[in-house]
Formats: sequence, C-alpha cells, structure tokens
Amino acid sequence: MSDISRRSLLTGLAAGAAATVLARGASAQEVVLGQMEMRERYDSGARSISIAKSASPTFSPYTVQATENAIQQYAQIAAQGGWQPVSGNGRLKLGTRSPDVVSLRQRLIVTGDLAPSLAGSDIFDSYVDGAVRRFQARHGILASGVIGPTSRAAMAIPVDVRQKQLDLNLVRLRAMGGNLGARYVMMNIPATELEAVNNGVVESRHNTVIGKPDRQSPVMSTFVQNINFNPFWTVPVSIIKKDLIPKMQEEPTYLADHHIRIYNPQGQEIQADQVNWNSDDATRMRFTQDPGFGNSLGTVRINIANQYGVYMHDTPYKSVFGSEYRFDSSGCARVQNVRDLCAWILQGTPYTRDKIDEVIRSGARQDAQPVAKLPVYWTYITAWATPEGMVQFRDDVYDKDGYQSLSVVTKEDEG
Repeated sequence: MSDISRRSLLTGLAAGAAATVLARGASAQEVVLGQMEMRERYDSGARSISIAKSASPTFSPYTVQATENAIQQYAQIAAQGGWQPVSGNGRLKLGTRSPDVVSLRQRLIVTGDLAPSLAGSDIFDSYVDGAVRRFQARHGILASGVIGPTSRAAMAIPVDVRQKQLDLNLVRLRAMGGNLGARYVMMNIPATELEAVNNGVVESRHNTVIGKPDRQSPVMSTFVQNINFNPFWTVPVSIIKKDLIPKMQEEPTYLADHHIRIYNPQGQEIQADQVNWNSDDATRMRFTQDPGFGNSLGTVRINIANQYGVYMHDTPYKSVFGSEYRFDSSGCARVQNVRDLCAWILQGTPYTRDKIDEVIRSGARQDAQPVAKLPVYWTYITAWATPEGMVQFRDDVYDKDGYQSLSVVTKEDEG
C-alpha cells in the first residue's frame, strides 16, 4: 500500500507533478525496544524542536485574532509582490557559502523568519540556521536547519495560496468558537498533534499518527467512553480484507507470529490452515490479538463514541512519533506518551500515572472511566496563527481545502 509523499506532492504543486512512496515497515529492533520499554518514557523526547509551543489552544479567541492578523500580514506581503522560490536546487546548511543563500535570506525575510538587517550575505550562518528552523517548525517540517527539496518546495508555494488557506481556516476556527467544555481533548488531523486542554490552557501536547489518505481519520465531535489497559485487539473487517488476507498469502505463519487467534462464526477457535486464504472466507471470521507489547494497540486503548469504529491507542513502535510523515494508520489515532494522556483523562480517579504503569506491568486487563463526560474533537485545520505570532501551515493531506492539494513533508529527512 502506498502513501502520498509530502515532498513529491509539494513539488507537484510547484512543478505540476505528484508521486507516491512505499509504506514504512517496522523493524525487528523496534519490536525489541517496545518489549523492553516498561515505563514508556523514551518517546517523550522524540526529536524535539527549538521553537516553543504556545500554551493557547488551537480553538481559542486568541488564535482567531492571531489568524485574522496573519491574514492582514499576508495581504501586505502579496501587495508587495509576494516572494520568490529559493534559487538553485542544491542542499543548503550551516557553513554553506553560495549565491543561493542570498536568495534564501530574502525568502526568510519576507515572512518574518529572518531580520531584514541580515540580508545580502552568501554565508549560511547561525542566524540563517535559526531562521530556517523557525520556518520549518511553522510548516510541520523537521526543524533540522537543512534546506533540501522539502523545505524548498514549501518555500515555493505562492502567497495567494497561503492567503486562501488562512481565509478558509479562519472560518473553521470561528465555527469551533462555542462552548467546547472546560476540559477537552482536541486532535488536529493535518498537524498530527493532540492537545489536552483545561480552562483555556494546553496542559499537554502529543504527536499522533493518523489515517492514510485512503483510510482517513474522520472529523467529528465525541467523548471518551472508557480506557482499556492491556487490551485485546479485534481486527476490523477492513484490515482483514486489505492487509491480513494478502499478508497470510505471503506469510502463512503471520498470525501465529503475531499472537492473533481465529474464531469461526460459531465462536470456536480454529487454526490458520482451516481458512481458505485465496477466498473471502476470512472476512466471516473474528481475529483477536492477545494483549502484550507486541499488540498492535500497544498497552492502552482509549474508546471514543463514534460511528466509524475508530479510537485512540498506544503502539509498540514508538519511533513513528519522531517521523515527519505521520499519516500511516487505518483511521485510528496512535498517541505519543499515551499513558500521560490517560492519567490526564482519568484525573480524580485512582488511576494516577504510577497506578497506570503498575496495571500495565501486571499484564491484567482493566478498564477505567473518567469521572465526568470528557469531550473529544477530531478536527481539520491546515493554517492558523498563535498569539505569539507564529503563522502555522500544515499539509492538506485529505484534499479538504478544496482548491489545490498542498503537501510538503515526506518520510525522508532533509538532514
């Protein structure tokens, strides 16, 4: 199954072409790390950037006002002629000396990422490095400080397209300006990020992995039903059809290797060799994966009320949260540092962070509910501004903006 490459799509926007890249596979080393990782701490610092995050929620009057200001700022940029793409096509990084750096400086100055007084030099110095990192952070690109095809493509998107994004998303932001609740969870799908909000303050943020473009995570307003610790995973029919049957045709021991049991329509456990994998027989069976660190849900499943059969969960493969391209699920949301989020959801119950660790270490199946109904919003915001003046843009991965597909980050690093 192929995923849309952010680099190739954005290059397509600038040059009229698009391409795909192969889906990422999990390594054996990642499985070992998942099994060893008893306190789930190491993924907390996955390739952090140097740009401070705003404490203001994406859905707040401050964000609306800041986005209105950004629209005025970009209108002024457009009135002054916009910007030009960075010249050349080579990689630029700290220490590089090139005429292309002069062009890069000018591009960064136009959008306020670099001070105007720093124009002219052809040396990629620490000032340019910091400005590049700021630009990358604002566009959901790994803030490496290296200019490669991804950043070049993002810088080539014309100002009028960015204006349209801001205008459209201001409408979306205003539409969510009602009473969302004192405490709520908000996941912005294009940003692959989740906010835990309490009384108008973001108390924690979590990277997420969300649905592939052909298996989209839905936009919805819902609430937390309960949390399962050490859950079983029942394989959805869509995954049985698209993934499991083809996998069994290639690897007959796949189910056994991944501790997945098969139950026939009468509820009796059967063996893999009793199923005709060259037919649709498997779609009438129930497939259940045993709890444990190899489980596709990891150690936690957060159930939310919805008609789509999606939920939020852990994963045994924590390195995915450090990737720029995190559109890799079948519609559900994998959540970084999910135990911290669970402790936040379950405030006021016996399930403290330490208690959650204890339950997971025990391997016992347990369920917990929040003390009060907790709203959850899965949203689609591709452009906004923070009260601190950071104008943010993200990929229109699902083509919901309606005027042109925008995508910038690939599964490859620029650094």
